[in-house]
Amino acid sequence: MILGFFRRAESRKRLVAGLHLRIDRAARAPGLYQRLQVPDTVEGRFEAVCLHVYLAMRRLKQLPPPAEDVAQDLINAVFAQFDASLRELGVGDVGVPKRMKKLAQAFYGRASGYDAALDAGDRTALAVALGRNVLGDVDGGQAGPLADYVIAADARLARASLDDLLGEGPLFPPPEDVKTATGAEP
Repeated sequence: MILGFFRRAESRKRLVAGLHLRIDRAARAPGLYQRLQVPDTVEGRFEAVCLHVYLAMRRLKQLPPPAEDVAQDLINAVFAQFDASLRELGVGDVGVPKRMKKLAQAFYGRASGYDAALDAGDRTALAVALGRNVLGDVDGGQAGPLADYVIAADARLARASLDDLLGEGPLFPPPEDVKTATGAEP
């Protein structure tokens, strides 16, 4: 599959579109909003998409070529979607570039914070970052279950090849199936 990926631009575009669709589906999973307390708002949905894109990008950066090209195509597709969403929300042509710059800064800032916590294996730091960014919870006290979900998703993705990422089927664990660090239901 990988060799054929670059033979035709249309095939490449279709594979990345499929990955993007699977990320969007995961970001819309009802369990994120009902069980893990992600706010069901425009901002909450933006955070859910960013979180899932970040997790996929994290894995793509760990894989050999052509995964880096896939990552770039994915981020281009995601930001094109953000651009279209801003326009649908009524942001004018003059305001879109300024908003897109802020969205990119938000995305990459969050990615940096999440990476540091995941790389260190620091669930508390991850919960604080997720609490602040996703839940609006300054100390991260309510974000433990969301941190457990991110840790489980990262572990699942760590076993995925590029073919797995570009294939079919779920990339992320269902939020309802993730056990919390305490073993209790959130």
